[in-house]
Amino acid sequence: MLNWANIIRIASNGNPQPERSVVKSEEEWKTLLDDEVFRITRLKGTERAHSSDMCTRFEPGKYACVCCETPLFDSNEKFDSGTGWPSFNQPMKEDIVAYHIDTSYGMKRIEATCNICEAHLGHVFPDGPAPSGLRYCVNALSLKKITN
Repeated sequence: MLNWANIIRIASNGNPQPERSVVKSEEEWKTLLDDEVFRITRLKGTERAHSSDMCTRFEPGKYACVCCETPLFDSNEKFDSGTGWPSFNQPMKEDIVAYHIDTSYGMKRIEATCNICEAHLGHVFPDGPAPSGLRYCVNALSLKKITN
């Protein structure tokens, strides 16, 4: 199980090699994604808080990267953080999310991206529930709900 010390170590020392990679040009992503999804996933945007009902839905299932359809999170790890973005306390696999130190906007945060296609997902914070203490604060538009 990942914890905050693991996340800081990975962000500082480098992410694990993914089992596969999906690489497309910016133009290819633009033709595949609608404008807002492109802005969030490829340009590191953030959707408005509370703009998706995904925050309040807790049906069984998995959540995949909207860009490459790689399963990232399981609904068993989803919780209501009250922040206005879907929140999870663990990814499905330890090497499926990549971590990057983000110093934009005068803050120091840990950005979370898909380790397969490098889509921006959101950020990870050390204020989640036990046992991991992690909160993956994810843009709903960067996820696609899948059932299996």
